[in-house]
Amino acid sequence: MARRLVDPPVTYEVRGSCAVVTLCRPERRNAIDGPTADALEAVYARWVADDDAKVMILTGQGTEAFCAGADLKALDTLLHRVDSEGGPLGFTRRIAPKPAIAAIEGWCVAGGLELALWCDLRVASESAKLGCTERRFGVPLIDGGTQRLPRTVGLGRAMDLILTGRVIDAREAERIGLVNQVVPNGTALEQALMLGEEISQFPWETVLSDRASALEAQGLPLAEGLSREAERGLPALNLGAIGAERFAGGDGRHGRGVAGT
Repeated sequence: MARRLVDPPVTYEVRGSCAVVTLCRPERRNAIDGPTADALEAVYARWVADDDAKVMILTGQGTEAFCAGADLKALDTLLHRVDSEGGPLGFTRRIAPKPAIAAIEGWCVAGGLELALWCDLRVASESAKLGCTERRFGVPLIDGGTQRLPRTVGLGRAMDLILTGRVIDAREAERIGLVNQVVPNGTALEQALMLGEEISQFPWETVLSDRASALEAQGLPLAEGLSREAERGLPALNLGAIGAERFAGGDGRHGRGVAGT
């Protein structure tokens, strides 16, 4: 059963194996002010400690916007967070220990795009619009955008979005690898939950170790990345052996017994 643990402007609900974290300021296109950023950081700590919530689903209330970034009418309320360990918009400087998925409806721009990039995967509705619109106002990308966007779409495409501030639609975002799935309007959360449940059903130790190895390898020489992958993966080989025995017995062949099928 869903349980609500945090009051607005951010809510936290556990649904199955996922924690749904919702920005609840639709009147401001879910833009983030100081109290909202503080609430996001508190929610992040709660999720990390919540063993029942394997995957975070980050979304915005309503269908007009996922998040329009920092609330430009309340920037003074964010000043205390500029040098915070978590980041100006809550937890953008944290490295999550578990998978996270952004469920995007409507506008996902400026700091909102940086929040979406913090997630491992992004599910966007057909009406989603994404871009680094802070370029227009002289606001810098300081919630991880200059680091995560090139890692996600490559330096050339990242520079296009960062330097021009142009807004792209969901299909272009999918084509360049910025979003992983484009779904009908109004279904991003539902689809993200399905994806989160699918991921959570796999043997969890290897999900976490492979994810950590992939994240850690960004920027490392190949040889060092391979070494760290082996170091992290070796303890999980016993689970792999058990899985291999299941496969030899017929489980998983042609999709039988595979999580999500």
